[in-house]
Amino acid sequence: MNVLAVGAHPDDIEYGCGGTLLRHKNHKDRIYLFVLTGGEESGGYELREKEQKMAAEFLEVKEIFWGGFKDTELPVGSKLISRIDEIIKKTSPDVIYVNYPDDAHQDHRACSECTITAARYIKKVLFYEDYTTRNFEPSVFVDIGNVLKDKVKLLSFHRSQVERTYPTGLDMLESVRSIASFRGFQAKTKYAEGFASLRYMINPNNA
Repeated sequence: MNVLAVGAHPDDIEYGCGGTLLRHKNHKDRIYLFVLTGGEESGGYELREKEQKMAAEFLEVKEIFWGGFKDTELPVGSKLISRIDEIIKKTSPDVIYVNYPDDAHQDHRACSECTITAARYIKKVLFYEDYTTRNFEPSVFVDIGNVLKDKVKLLSFHRSQVERTYPTGLDMLESVRSIASFRGFQAKTKYAEGFASLRYMINPNNA
């Protein structure tokens, strides 16, 4: 399979669907990342780009694409849609993972809205949850019990974000474990990632 994960910032993808991507890695699927901004407002562009590249290496990503858009100012409109469409054409994805549209962060909303338009002909498009996602009710689950430790390690490459002090007192790695446990409970397994489906076409011969 060709797998395309789209995120507004470095670490969005790993946080939201890192476990699922690790399972794709274990199945020898071709993984592509498209990171729309450098996340420079919370750590600096060079540092966050370096962290993203280390995480991608661990995931054995085939290629990272960078959007080059400014952090916190991701535009909704033809410029971003065309850029996402360009990456879709380059990667021919069988499935796309992207930020959920209902989110407190404006970049996450913009990323999702423009991907919905650009991915209008992709047969499998799944939304992942992030730290600031709202009203998320997953209908698709992936068991990540055998890769949760690796997901935590994957997130650890984003050291500048892991070491941040959050108002909740719950750091990034703790929140990832908590979410995995809760989604696992919903999916009736130990640990899981949850997704909301924009579209999920099932081929009976290769579901």
